Amino acid sequence: MNEDKHLYMVVHPNHALIASQLDPERFAKHYTQGSTRYFEGRLIFVELDPDFRHPYFHIDKAYEELKAHEDGRPKATKFISSYRTMEHVDFSALGDLYYCNSLGDYVNLKAADYDPKMRGDEMRIILEINPIKMMVLTKYNFLQYADYITDPDMPKGAPKMFYAQLEFNVDDFLKEFQENPFIRCFVPGIHPARLREAILEVRSKPGKNVKGLSLDCPVDRISYKFLRHGFMFASHGNAKFYPLLSVEDVERNYYKFWKNM
Repeated sequence: MNEDKHLYMVVHPNHALIASQLDPERFAKHYTQGSTRYFEGRLIFVELDPDFRHPYFHIDKAYEELKAHEDGRPKATKFISSYRTMEHVDFSALGDLYYCNSLGDYVNLKAADYDPKMRGDEMRIILEINPIKMMVLTKYNFLQYADYITDPDMPKGAPKMFYAQLEFNVDDFLKEFQENPFIRCFVPGIHPARLREAILEVRSKPGKNVKGLSLDCPVDRISYKFLRHGFMFASHGNAKFYPLLSVEDVERNYYKFWKNM
């Protein structure tokens, strides 16, 4: 592997395949602070196998043009694609995932098998991040949702999806709402009464497994500590899971990120 050639797939805030001479830490700093393209919110990207190739991408051409500046500074970004990027990337080429704040501090997550025994609930709130951005309430578990949203016959899905799950318990929320209808909803952009109505609708209608909550995904306004399980790359019949680190592990190993989590 040539250490001066890195291949990154950005999945938030934009969609892009990028060649770079920067390692992941410096790439995160550049993308969030050293560029006029992006200033606040979250940055989520994955480092790909630099030997990955697909006819849709002109990767070799980008590598040829990936040269340091005249003053010796490394070339930070050479954009290869900004359209239908994830759709043409093989999951086998995905390496570590980096979840970054606006300061460029990050948590490094590694892929692992999804444990179906993870805590199950009656319903979940899914954060669809790429290529479609939505927030939905669903009865499907984290892995079942992968097949649902990437089904070729699903008009609201896509061939490949990247999503996460919000920390949420239906019964706890309904109890709190009953005790205080004026509670401040922890879900950005969703009024508590609207969330309650969505829950009751899914409960009362047989066969209804999904209810849209928002036409946007407010991942920029959601703290890492309010995420559950991890991040999922999904295609029909295939998935790649990146489990979250515990908050204690984040504090111990990624203290700068933890301070602004």
